[in-house]
Amino acid sequence: MSVKSTVEQLSPTRVRINVEVPFEELQPDFDRAFQSLAGQVRIPGFRPGKAPRKILEARVGRGAVLEQVVNDAIQSRYSEAVTANEVKAIGQPEIDITKLEDNVELVFAAEVDVRPEVTLPDFSEIAVTVDPVEISDEDIEEQLLSLRQRFGTLTGVERAVQDGDFVSIDLSATVDGEEVTEAATEGLSHEVGSGQLIEGLDEAIIGLEAGGSKEFTSTLVAGEYAGKEAVVTVKVNSVKERELPAEDDEFAQLASEFDTLDELKADLRERVGRVKQVEQAGQIRDKVLDELLDKVEVPLPEAVVQAEIDSALHDAIHELDHNEAELDKLLEAQGSSREEFDKEARESAERSVKTQLLLDSIAESENTTVEQEELTERIFFQAQRYGIPPEQFIQQISQANQLGAIFADVRRGKALGTVVDRVDVTDTTGATVDTSELFGGAKADSDEAAEDAEATEEKASE
Repeated sequence: MSVKSTVEQLSPTRVRINVEVPFEELQPDFDRAFQSLAGQVRIPGFRPGKAPRKILEARVGRGAVLEQVVNDAIQSRYSEAVTANEVKAIGQPEIDITKLEDNVELVFAAEVDVRPEVTLPDFSEIAVTVDPVEISDEDIEEQLLSLRQRFGTLTGVERAVQDGDFVSIDLSATVDGEEVTEAATEGLSHEVGSGQLIEGLDEAIIGLEAGGSKEFTSTLVAGEYAGKEAVVTVKVNSVKERELPAEDDEFAQLASEFDTLDELKADLRERVGRVKQVEQAGQIRDKVLDELLDKVEVPLPEAVVQAEIDSALHDAIHELDHNEAELDKLLEAQGSSREEFDKEARESAERSVKTQLLLDSIAESENTTVEQEELTERIFFQAQRYGIPPEQFIQQISQANQLGAIFADVRRGKALGTVVDRVDVTDTTGATVDTSELFGGAKADSDEAAEDAEATEEKASE
């Protein structure tokens, strides 16, 4: 006799795996269980690990041994059944022991979500239109201004604050007359117009001179009073303006390896062109993915979708001490509601899951593989993105069992790339866009491959 397993299709996204295990197949499991017990249980008259099986069983009870064996056997036999029946399982199974007859048979059923069968379209029939790569003089001047600002100097001025100034400010806030301690700060540097601090701050500061102060109202977005309206007081300590270097050859030599301003501008034009090509590539990816999602029917496993929704809720209330009531207040202050939040969370989760399942199906259909070098490059890219050493990042993802997720992301990015290679892409002027220049075919370089995967993730979560 041997382990028998059958699969029942409960729905396009869920199956029940029925497994029958005769007890003679469990003999190795019993041997391991007794070997483990022998090293743990102390029995007078026997050295550790040398007590006979019958004495061990009498000491701990047959039921305890059987429970350990069954629990271990279920996990291993479930995995064997999944492999033997080529079940594309997603997530953890729900297991029910339907029969357990000691020394005779173990029978259990495992229900699990599976990746559904997806009918893929002819990719060559997909056509998308994107914006052309156009570089204007204004684009170059904008880049040149940004470079000049980096080399600018701050000079104190005795006048009212203007947009673009740099100020030193003190802040304090109250909610219903109570001081908000976490909102109080002194000597804070701020660029007016950046919008990086409290909403309404820039409008309040403009027009004040050093030593001046003003009150305004703003809704707090974090901390104990998140979602509540606060009375904020801002005091301006000092005002500085940024003086920019002249736009000439001397500046070009200061800010770059070029001798003339014309050479610097030519380099900036080339850089802007590359950036716009990346933007166009991102637009192509997004539009191709949109077309695929519109054309392809993908049944969604509800448990997987719900897990995504739960994750979104966890992230939303993490900064609110996991207080859902505070989330409701914050949403109300933002002109939204819990119903809208839940609706958007479900729509986002369904799109994300559909995207993953679709790209997984394409990857399987195209026999998409991921080389070790590609996986390593993606890991290094992610580590750089999070600003931590690669070794530390690898340790973190290993401990969190996320290596498989990164592998899947790389594979999905490559799968989308294979589709893009076959799609008819034109820009709004009617010109054909050569995607091989943007994506390097299915074998993009490391940075482009990483960007492909990043764009796929971001698009899926929109």
